[in-house]
Amino acid sequence: MATIGALVAVDTPRLRAARHGDRSAPSILFLVSLWAVVAFAILALLALLVTAVVDGISRVDGNLFTHYSSQIFPETGGARAAILGSFWVIGTTAVMAIPLGLAAAVYLEEFANPLRWYNRLIEVNLQNLAAVPAIIYGMLTAGFALAIGMRRGVVLAGGIALALLILPVVIISAREALRAVPAEIRQGSLALGATPLKTVWYQTLPSAIPGIATGTILALSRALGEAAPLLLLGGLVFVTYDPDGLFSGFTTMPIQIYDWAGRSQVEFKTLASAAIIVLLGMLLLMNAIAIVIRNRYQKRW
Repeated sequence: MATIGALVAVDTPRLRAARHGDRSAPSILFLVSLWAVVAFAILALLALLVTAVVDGISRVDGNLFTHYSSQIFPETGGARAAILGSFWVIGTTAVMAIPLGLAAAVYLEEFANPLRWYNRLIEVNLQNLAAVPAIIYGMLTAGFALAIGMRRGVVLAGGIALALLILPVVIISAREALRAVPAEIRQGSLALGATPLKTVWYQTLPSAIPGIATGTILALSRALGEAAPLLLLGGLVFVTYDPDGLFSGFTTMPIQIYDWAGRSQVEFKTLASAAIIVLLGMLLLMNAIAIVIRNRYQKRW
């Protein structure tokens, strides 16, 4: 049976075409404007990428990965502390955000009554929280750390801020993946005598793992590129040691790039461009993993 959404999706373009026509002046003007905006955005992005590659490719060497940042000899300095700090913070973020977001998604999608007012309130706030600026999560974490007496510029504080940042995205993407699992799978499991919890654990969740993994990896890649909440929390810009725990000081790639790009010496700007190339490589790798998981394990029902 066709749903209301499907009927609207089919009939709306037909009504618009009949009323205005595909070649009317407003339609063509709107289409040209869209193409102009897209072309400008792509050209600006290409200009930034080419500039970063040209300026920094000469510094993408072994020193960049093995040496610490140096204020005296920037020509031999590196981003070792920033790279390791990024791994520590993103790892902490994943440990906190993924289980919590997955549990919330399972409850809201599989067990919550959508007619209850508090469930509807959670739904509305989830959509709004996904659009809140990252700096707000930094302020929230700074207030939380101050309330419990925890130092702000440590790995745990950075992980909490980034976990709060990506938690709405993880919940929304996990719910979409769970929603895509056909109801017949749940009904078949229940008909064979399985409990609702066993149905979720053994049938629904395994079927939704490709969508959940893809959304989670993309959310973590967004967290990897964030600097604003970590700067507010007091993320260090000059670190000459490896982070070794949750309460260790840290810096990350975006913070290090922000510091180097603001200095006047040419060597620091070259170093910043080289770090941008490394950060882009890390982001592209995470997105490639998400695409591979989606294409390899995605099921067509």
